[in-house]
Amino acid sequence: MVFIYILLGLIIFVLASAAFLPKAYHVEKTIFIKCPVEYVMQRIADLNFYSQWNPWQKSDPAAKTNITGAAASPGHKYTWQGKKVGTGSLTLLSMDQKHIHFDLEFLKPWKSKAKDNWLFEPWGDGNEAKVTWQNSGDLPYPIARLMGPMINKSLNQQFAKGLENLKKLCEG
Repeated sequence: MVFIYILLGLIIFVLASAAFLPKAYHVEKTIFIKCPVEYVMQRIADLNFYSQWNPWQKSDPAAKTNITGAAASPGHKYTWQGKKVGTGSLTLLSMDQKHIHFDLEFLKPWKSKAKDNWLFEPWGDGNEAKVTWQNSGDLPYPIARLMGPMINKSLNQQFAKGLENLKKLCEG
């Protein structure tokens, strides 16, 4: 009987703790790339390059992918299905001279949505780009909130690696 009370108390403690954890996450990383802004933007806005620099997609080379829509145009979409990366899609929403905005959706292993945003700024003599990658989304109660610190750590590592891969891709 004592075991049941201990287990029940532990469950209540975990659920109560989750209620006080952040409801959302935001990850942001910046890198400088020695290429003009327009060139770097094209490597992001054309999803045919996505699997060449994105560490999430590189982690599952056997994943089935499909790219639809015109590159660098709203509706341009990258979908994937794999054992490691699950099932999801990235859809270009809009872009202007300094920004690219995507909707990111995961369907499996769990459903979630996020905003994937990019900011591009000319740097130095104009032949260098300051590139900022941002991602934000909700952390539903209770499981995602409990996993929030782990999600943040993982995304920070992936973003750092992804930006380094993008730099190598752009700079040759």
